[in-house]
Amino acid sequence: METQALPAPHPSLTYLQEKIELAGQDVRVKRISAGIGDFKDAKGLVGSQASKILASVRPSGTDTAKKLLGEMDELLATGIGALSEQVSQGSVQERSALDRANAAQAEAADKVSQLEELMVPENWKIDIPEEYKNLPALQGRATVEFVVKKGEAGENFDIEGELYDKAVLKMVIDGYNAPITGGNFVDLVSKGFYNNMKIQRSDGFVVQTGDPEGKADGYIPEGATKPRTIPLEVMVKGDKTPMWESTTEEDLRGYAATTLPFQSFGALGMARTEDDDNSASSQWFWLLFDSDLTPAGKNLLDGSYACFGYTVDGADFLKDIKEDDVIVSAKVTSGMDKLVLPQ
Repeated sequence: METQALPAPHPSLTYLQEKIELAGQDVRVKRISAGIGDFKDAKGLVGSQASKILASVRPSGTDTAKKLLGEMDELLATGIGALSEQVSQGSVQERSALDRANAAQAEAADKVSQLEELMVPENWKIDIPEEYKNLPALQGRATVEFVVKKGEAGENFDIEGELYDKAVLKMVIDGYNAPITGGNFVDLVSKGFYNNMKIQRSDGFVVQTGDPEGKADGYIPEGATKPRTIPLEVMVKGDKTPMWESTTEEDLRGYAATTLPFQSFGALGMARTEDDDNSASSQWFWLLFDSDLTPAGKNLLDGSYACFGYTVDGADFLKDIKEDDVIVSAKVTSGMDKLVLPQ
């Protein structure tokens, strides 16, 4: 059966997602009035657009979607209430209010992700070309959790004056739009490849890891003599399948919009060499996206690097994750049943 184009999220849900993301950015930089406004806008959308969103989910997901929308409405109200508290700047009370608003925003964003998944038809999957069936593929979504500790014993992560002995980051891996890139990553996480690996780059633009010790530049499967590599994989809006082995620029679609844009703090990208589209193996990065530093229009990474998911909880820790900090554990917390391994 021919692969059908993945249905785009309903525009109301996309707009809701943008408002929730903006609220998170506001909380991170203490733009209180703007944050309240974005939380209120998002809450208004939940109320006014619920029927349209529900009409877009698959029939079997209607009850779950109603529950998610109700929970999201409560979370957004919590965010508004937390930011509306009259507290002194720099006080413990302010920190508590910001933490509660941040937690509410993160949970609301996770609800949006779950609603998006309910809009995907039952048993939908991308038809992987024969030449890539020797690679793992993720047919759906998975969540992974990374726990990072400071490289020096006794050091803590300092996030807005709050100290933490470990950084816990939760990421959603999107196999609907990046099945090979997502499958490669989830496979490596499940094998324990990233456990006890150091952070290898932290320069204010990205936080990167994945380069194993020794001469190899990537993951070498058992019995192989060279690293497993994967093709550059970019899903362009409106396409039925990802575009493999080519950038949008090379495909003469340089300004085409991608379904997974690098437009979020903590977006996940696959690293590769500049001169080889198909050189990615195990190295990847968190993008430290800053809307104030990104020029209007298309992000320069979009269409040139594979984005395969987003950080949905704990992204603030990326502000203080440095080179030589250590990933003490990385695990797949859901979605292993979506991973298709080569036969």
